[in-house]
Amino acid sequence: MTLRSIILHPDPRLKKPCAPVARITPEIETLAADMLATMYDAPGVGLAAPQVGVLSRLYVMDCNKDPEAEPQPMVMVNPEITWQSEGLNTYEEGCLSIPEHYGEVTRPAEVRVQWLGLDGRTHEREFDGLWATCAQHEIDHLDGKLFIDYLGPIRRQMITRKMVKLKRERARA
Repeated sequence: MTLRSIILHPDPRLKKPCAPVARITPEIETLAADMLATMYDAPGVGLAAPQVGVLSRLYVMDCNKDPEAEPQPMVMVNPEITWQSEGLNTYEEGCLSIPEHYGEVTRPAEVRVQWLGLDGRTHEREFDGLWATCAQHEIDHLDGKLFIDYLGPIRRQMITRKMVKLKRERARA
């Protein structure tokens, strides 16, 4: 496994819709393993392929934050939401591509997601709580949408300006 660099906003790759994965290959399996290692190292609860520069419809997540519990890594290829609840949930979201910035985003409280697993089979599961929020956040990444797109324009511009400054500082270091 290799830790991959996480792309920081603003970057045009984070705003592009991703292409479906045609089939599970050794390269896709390696990408998934690298993304899980990168996500855990960051640390985060989700990571989408465009965040590591790969414009493919794949993300990983593990929303089990209890350090005593077994990790519950999930790899989702070509995920799609097949149902969402009418009930909503507001969660303060963050993003590994927008470090140290958070914003309240309201999304459906429960979702059903269908995806292709690394085993080549179709899976479907309902998620609630942080798992539902994370699944929707990562699918947004695959559609070229960031959590800051749900915020007001002034707040979004302020975060983007701070990120441009951070990228400049990191480039100089």
